[in-house]
Amino acid sequence: MTKSILITGGAGFIGSHVVKLFVEKYPNYRIINLDALTYAGNLENLKEIEGAQNYFFEKADIQDSEALRRIFSEHGITDVIHLAAESHVDRSISDPLAFVATNVMGTVNLLNVSKSAWADNLQDHLFYHVSTDEVYGSLHDDGFFLETTPYDPQSPYSASKASSDHFVRAYANTYKMRTVISNCSNNYGPNHFPEKLIPLCINNIRNNKPLPIYGKGENVRDWLFVKDHARAIDTVFHKGKAGDTYNIGGFNEWQNIDIVRLLCQKMDEKLGREKGSSEKLITFVKDRAGHDLRYAIDATKIKEELGWEPSLQFEEGIEITIDWYLKNQDWLDHVTSGEYQSYYKNHYQTSN
Repeated sequence: MTKSILITGGAGFIGSHVVKLFVEKYPNYRIINLDALTYAGNLENLKEIEGAQNYFFEKADIQDSEALRRIFSEHGITDVIHLAAESHVDRSISDPLAFVATNVMGTVNLLNVSKSAWADNLQDHLFYHVSTDEVYGSLHDDGFFLETTPYDPQSPYSASKASSDHFVRAYANTYKMRTVISNCSNNYGPNHFPEKLIPLCINNIRNNKPLPIYGKGENVRDWLFVKDHARAIDTVFHKGKAGDTYNIGGFNEWQNIDIVRLLCQKMDEKLGREKGSSEKLITFVKDRAGHDLRYAIDATKIKEELGWEPSLQFEEGIEITIDWYLKNQDWLDHVTSGEYQSYYKNHYQTSN
């Protein structure tokens, strides 16, 4: 049976890289990209493969049961890789109900449609749910998140993702669906919507705008190049054990302020500016409510059981990322217009 894989959220940052990888690597698969094309979904991310014979795009919302049933029927969906989600913590603090609607209700809706479509042979199909390390809560100075770490979400965003994870496991247990879950650390790389730290700073340095850093910039995150995450999703989809969870991380912890200083240094070099000039743009702002101190993934399981590990060192990935944004200024200018501007002003108010 030829696989017909529905990838939700496939026009977003991570999703677009996953879609491109599957379309190019598996020409015998039919890849159906479902995206509602909200603020962070951008079909410009997929220009390279939009004409591919095995690629199909469907504009729809995962909360729309009728649209999902049509898509499953017309395309004969055999498997799902579920990436569609509201994903920015700040937005979840402003509008938690939107995150419940998409991340919880949308996921349950997708599970229901999948279960019905595959009712005759559930074991021949896979529902792969892509989640986040934020469901585990916050770490202090030592320790790492394991697949067995108890959930302790601290923001509306992470609570909505934790809930969706639980529903996926519940459907596996109750209805015997074949499911797998992965929880990944922070991603960076090309096509990242510039509300996130790294592309935000690259864009602001380019335009000599302030670099808003929460608190003192001491929060620690583990960073993974987005194409390495796409490779990990490919690995888990094809080799992962049904019913299991896999943590995906970069073995790469950085304090936010150190990342920003590195970006300033690299950008000064690439833009021919005086050394240290961009660091003057750093502006500390009021810390985010409930800001988790540290996330750190132990990705030993996926490395030892499935043979995946990151391919790039962080500074190499940062070089690639900066070069991409500098070469794609039209893309940045396009996505930073309109609605994003008013959002940006509301969330990054300079502290007194």
